[in-house]
Amino acid sequence: MAESGAGRWSNKERVLILSSRGISYRTRHLMQDLRTLMPHARPDTKMDRKDKLFIINEICEMKNCNKCLYFEAKKKQDLYLWIANVPHGPSAKFLVQNVHTLAELKMTGNCLKGSRPLLSFHPIFDQEPQYQLLKELFIQTFSTPRYHPKSQPFVDHIFTFTITDGRIWFRNYQIIEEDGSLVEIGPRFVLQLIKIFQGSFGGQTLYENPAYRSPNLHRRSLRNVAAAHFTERRNVKEAQRLLRGRELQALPHDPTQAVFDTPAPPRPSPTTTSPHPHYKKKLHKRQRLRMKQ
Repeated sequence: MAESGAGRWSNKERVLILSSRGISYRTRHLMQDLRTLMPHARPDTKMDRKDKLFIINEICEMKNCNKCLYFEAKKKQDLYLWIANVPHGPSAKFLVQNVHTLAELKMTGNCLKGSRPLLSFHPIFDQEPQYQLLKELFIQTFSTPRYHPKSQPFVDHIFTFTITDGRIWFRNYQIIEEDGSLVEIGPRFVLQLIKIFQGSFGGQTLYENPAYRSPNLHRRSLRNVAAAHFTERRNVKEAQRLLRGRELQALPHDPTQAVFDTPAPPRPSPTTTSPHPHYKKKLHKRQRLRMKQ
């Protein structure tokens, strides 16, 4: 769908996309995909993990950006996403799960580079206050400003934000027909809300997800289950070993035990057998000569 008429670029939203050191290759590709889909995004170098998050506000000010997507990696296996309105807030922290990039999915959908997307939200975003705040934050961050110099005057794909199982599922679809037929393009990822802060990268906590469990606690619970299973197997083996080493209890004599026993004739043992009567021991030649003498 092409946009008619020429206008003036008035919405000056710019999004800074950066990450901390220690991210995986999949996170790096996801960041590159988001920069490709968002023409109003700007890149920056990686941040040192020892630096405070408030430094990002100064970086955004130098880059002339008022929104920020910051990917924070911890322990080289956990990925967190900060979405912040710089410099006055609010900001939200998410746990990123199930990341699939454009190159990994290889979907059949396609869209024009730089085209403006539509944003579709789940009905729950209009029912609860924390999701209403996130909806406004997503709209200001992911929507491409109209008449942006790097954008194309077309709307041919759609970003969907769906809430299922207490998580926000992000999908990108191509609009292929006028009746609304969709084909997925990618990327895709899942966001689990942790906290919403009043300021940018900090401040008073406005909302905290009570159903959130950190990845460390989840991994610890899995290790505890495996340890309990191993302990149970070891206890069973120890009980079986003690049972085998215990002396068997002697049962009282049963007088009817030998009723069906059939007596058999005694068989001579191999040590008491007599030699064959026709067997003669063969003598040597020297012994035969002595017997003749």
